[in-house]
Amino acid sequence: MIAEDNLLLREGISALLRDDSFDVVAAVPDAAQLLSAVAALMPDLAIVDVRMPPTHSDEGLRAAVEIRSRWPAVGIVVLSQYVEERYATELLTGDARGTGYLLKDRVADVAEFTASLRRVADGGSALDPEVVRQLLARGRPGGPLTRLTPREREVLSLIAEGYSNSSIAETLVVSTGAVEKHVASIFAKLELPPDDRSHRRVLAVLSYLRDAH
Repeated sequence: MIAEDNLLLREGISALLRDDSFDVVAAVPDAAQLLSAVAALMPDLAIVDVRMPPTHSDEGLRAAVEIRSRWPAVGIVVLSQYVEERYATELLTGDARGTGYLLKDRVADVAEFTASLRRVADGGSALDPEVVRQLLARGRPGGPLTRLTPREREVLSLIAEGYSNSSIAETLVVSTGAVEKHVASIFAKLELPPDDRSHRRVLAVLSYLRDAH
């Protein structure tokens, strides 16, 4: 399901997803119609613009938070024109499974965009790399994030984006064993219990990032 007030973008995303074997059950222009459509159709995933009519401020975000509260099985991917940390942290409050925050520019990379949507629909998380970068850059002075080495911060950023150990190794051109050592060190320094299941690792990292801001 897609909620986007810009007609061209709404239709463009719909066509893109249908071409990639997604079943688009509804495409609506505002938050009120989104909530009604979710209640009636119970989609696996809702893609929601942050700013929609009538005020074009945070109607989409508030609808996304309401969907998470009323229908937790529905995955949510919020699209935003800019990095808006308040929106990201509000959306990620609590259980971040089945939740994503992506910049609209990310739609241009079709493979990456659809992979993120599938990950969220399957119960994972997807954060735009720029959102992760800004959250990490604004870490609390003297907080645990400052204990991390530059490489560990790079690995943490990729973990928060939903990458597996093998994907991180491929991205950074290092061995999987090296990534595993970095991950173990990260969780030790952040006082978070390590877990091999990537979605739980992401949830733990996102929980820490929320608390840090």
